[in-house]
Amino acid sequence: MPLPKRQHSKQRGRKRRTHWKIAMPNLSVCGQCGKQVLPHRVCPFCGSYKGQQVIVIKTKEKKKK
Repeated sequence: MPLPKRQHSKQRGRKRRTHWKIAMPNLSVCGQCGKQVLPHRVCPFCGSYKGQQVIVIKTKEKKKK
């Protein structure tokens, strides 16, 4: 297997990797609460999926002093 005659510089390797970027996830709007959620997933805020209530979300109660 052929090998390079000289070592590539750090700059050359970094130039090659400039396009390795993390893509932002596509977000959709929840039909019930209007918050942004990942598509094809149950909304973690209201518990609905495709307009139907799937899970019940428990809310934390604030402690009284």
